Amino acid sequence: MKHWRIEQIEWTRFDAGRVDPDIIPLVKAAAMVERNGTEYAAYLNGVFRDDPDFRRAADNWAEEEVQHGDALGQWAMLADPSWDYRAAFARYREGFRIQVGADASIRGSRTGELIARCMVETGTSSYYTALGEATEEPVLKLICKQIAADEFRHFKLFYDHMRRYLARENLSFVRRLRVAAGRISESEDDELAFAFHCGNDPAGAPYDHAACTAAYMARAMAFYRFRHIERGMGMIFKAVGLKPRGRLSDLSARLAWRLIQRRRRRFAARAAVLPARAA
Repeated sequence: MKHWRIEQIEWTRFDAGRVDPDIIPLVKAAAMVERNGTEYAAYLNGVFRDDPDFRRAADNWAEEEVQHGDALGQWAMLADPSWDYRAAFARYREGFRIQVGADASIRGSRTGELIARCMVETGTSSYYTALGEATEEPVLKLICKQIAADEFRHFKLFYDHMRRYLARENLSFVRRLRVAAGRISESEDDELAFAFHCGNDPAGAPYDHAACTAAYMARAMAFYRFRHIERGMGMIFKAVGLKPRGRLSDLSARLAWRLIQRRRRRFAARAAVLPARAA
């Protein structure tokens, strides 16, 4: 069941004068990814085909993800009245597909699949928290706050089911860690880069994965603060079976923060020399 509805947002509070131009391309890309939740629900329904409880949970999750996309898309059309959210998403769906017909997890086990979902929810919860705190535009601030809260609940949803499957499959700590690290590394795959392309490049423009990745990452990473990484690291530790708070978690958060700053500078340098449409 949805915890909020798009109709409840006070759209009349939108203030164009308080919109950060660097946030608009990110919101457009995020709308693509979030709206595509039905595809992932279809995939999860196949992987967990004999688990009706989880399938119902996955369908409810997808309904909330779609609402996230629609809310972000509607905001982006206010920020950029020339943008067509539905047309951009149609391009995204046509060019980016996942294996919705799979009958087994690409992670090797159901526990692994749920750990991967926990990683996604960790990232999105942290990301929308960072974006919401960075923007001064009141409607986007509210949308990000609502989405971040949803994503945190989604983490708990997948974590609880992961614990249930872990008791059956007994996935080793090393394999859990490998799944988590692998899913985090996928942040530079086509899902986000192609979403940035469809959301921001004109129809018919060629897709340049490296250019879109750099343009997206250079913007997105600039909005993170250490507290967002610290909180996210605690969630990652919890998902793989480590204490979410402690010296190891603190050290890992500090190392991750340094890595993110280094990557942000690298992506920003790349984006600076790209053509204007992708930069």
